[in-house]
Amino acid sequence: MNDQVTLAHGAGGKQTSELIDRVFAAKFQNPNLTADDAAVLSPPVGKMAMTTDGFIVSPAFFPGGNVGKLSICGTVNDLACMGAKPKYLSCAFVIEEGYPMEKLEQIADAMAKTAAEAGVQIVSGDTKVAGKGQVDGVFITTTGVGEILPEVQTSGALAKPGDAVIVTGDVGRHGCTILLARDEFGIEAEVASDCAPLWGAVETMLKTTKDVHVIRDATRGGVGTVLYEIAHQSNVGVKIDAASVPVDPAVGGVCRMLGLEPLYLACEGRLVVIAPKEVAPALVEALKTQPYSQGAAIIGEITAEQPGWVVMKTEIGAETLLPQPGGELLPRIC
Repeated sequence: MNDQVTLAHGAGGKQTSELIDRVFAAKFQNPNLTADDAAVLSPPVGKMAMTTDGFIVSPAFFPGGNVGKLSICGTVNDLACMGAKPKYLSCAFVIEEGYPMEKLEQIADAMAKTAAEAGVQIVSGDTKVAGKGQVDGVFITTTGVGEILPEVQTSGALAKPGDAVIVTGDVGRHGCTILLARDEFGIEAEVASDCAPLWGAVETMLKTTKDVHVIRDATRGGVGTVLYEIAHQSNVGVKIDAASVPVDPAVGGVCRMLGLEPLYLACEGRLVVIAPKEVAPALVEALKTQPYSQGAAIIGEITAEQPGWVVMKTEIGAETLLPQPGGELLPRIC
């Protein structure tokens, strides 16, 4: 078999079958993965959540992960935010002609490993090969289905004045990692992406209490953008304490050098949680028992004042409006 992907691998003939067998079927094997035109699956017992997302990160490999790991984490985390246990995923690949087969296998390996960790099955997919220069390496689209736990209802429209604002760890690490991996500024720092599957953290919270109003993953636009989305959806104000927001020292140093706000840098393994103030400390303690949320912290509260706005108490005690996100957020991660 060739050591690079060729147009013949996307033509539907022998080479396509060889590619699927070697790279995808072998690594994604599970009882529900089929060679037929669609997977036949057992439906959830109660309500289900469904989501889809595309992944075109550049570079495709970065400290802490690659586009394959990212494609699984992004989709299972979207399901988890709805209180849904991830069950099934489908994935579609668009691969550039000439892409190294070895790298494609590494991407598939990362997907298989992350899916196993998340407890989700990859049950169907599609492969296309585009001509040289038509795509940048590999583009992946994943669709996921999950089973919503009984008595759980989360939405960005459910935040209430008096609720606490929780983040599950230090913010901005994925965006900073991608920025440094592109090596456009000549900055060296020990930063790795926080990319991780988060159903374990969500499940632990929901075992502590079902009274959780909002769960959102802070991907494009980071925590700051998520807080503004919640403020608008729920027509509430948000007040956060800058000193309480966890930021990795290396990320903070890069941001100071480049004039960036860590709250607007992407995360791929962090959640924003809005829950009643009285249950927030127990949620934080529960989160700290999980491997990807040991840095969980309460960073603010939901208010009735200034609906639609996010107010930040600075480290010197003054209050200022966090600028609303707009235009091109840097670094552009996808």
